[in-house]
Amino acid sequence: MPKREPEPEAVDEVPVEAEAPTVGQRLRTAREAKGLSLEDVASQTRIPQRHLESIETGEWDALPAPTYTTGFAKSYASIVGLDRMDIGDQLRAEMGGQRFTSNATEVFEPADPRRSMPKWLVIGTIVGLVVLVALMSWLNNRSLEQPDETANAPAAEAQAPSTPSTAAAPAPQTPSAAAAGQPVVLVASQPVWFQVSEKGGATLFSGMLQPGQTYAVPPTATAPVLKTGKPEALQVKVGSQVAPPVGPPAKTVSNVSLLGADLMKVGVSPADSTAAAQAPAPRQPRRPAPSASARTPETVPAARATATNAGE
Repeated sequence: MPKREPEPEAVDEVPVEAEAPTVGQRLRTAREAKGLSLEDVASQTRIPQRHLESIETGEWDALPAPTYTTGFAKSYASIVGLDRMDIGDQLRAEMGGQRFTSNATEVFEPADPRRSMPKWLVIGTIVGLVVLVALMSWLNNRSLEQPDETANAPAAEAQAPSTPSTAAAPAPQTPSAAAAGQPVVLVASQPVWFQVSEKGGATLFSGMLQPGQTYAVPPTATAPVLKTGKPEALQVKVGSQVAPPVGPPAKTVSNVSLLGADLMKVGVSPADSTAAAQAPAPRQPRRPAPSASARTPETVPAARATATNAGE
């Protein structure tokens, strides 16, 4: 008998599960179910339409970096009513190990120009920032300069009555009745010795001044007087005015009042009065007595007439 071959054992067939739809298929199906077009989704999500088409077809090389692609897919899912997290997880699984050939420095351009900032607004913002920086710099410099000017003013005032300093240019000579109470400053035009003291009292200053140096009479002096042998070497300023000379050149003067009102009097200065009082009076020349020959013609007939009368 021929040998009977054993019958093959029956194998249970395992049903093949249908392949799960991709993220792109799920998004396209949901979009079509809502009756939306890719243009409608692009308008609502502000995503370029070409990126939405690449997501639906699974063309990963035409998409930007995975982070941007996942964000696009989630926004797409929100519009068509799908779970954002579920779509994001599935998309990352599908793109696992994918290496995109797109340039990493690709710049994303928004689909809607309204998303970009207007040019006039950009220019206006830049100009405003420049003006603001310039204004802040100016205010900062001004705040730094003001304290310096305020601090220098008291220092200059305190230096005035101190030791001699460089003199300023003399002001025009203009007498004024308002000289009382004005500061009195002596300015040396050449080396000169002088003495300032209270009349009949203590000495306030005694020494030499070099050309250009000044001496300010203390404002607390009650009756200051001047003594010097070179009046022409001193110029006296009362406030902003120049007083008349304190004496004739090369003549010693003393007890010259340094009060502003006395220095600015019109007429002979106190120094001139002092010098005139000390100078001797000039001698008057003697006239010779008239001689007999110098008699007038009228005198001779008068004498003859007197003699005739006496003879009669």
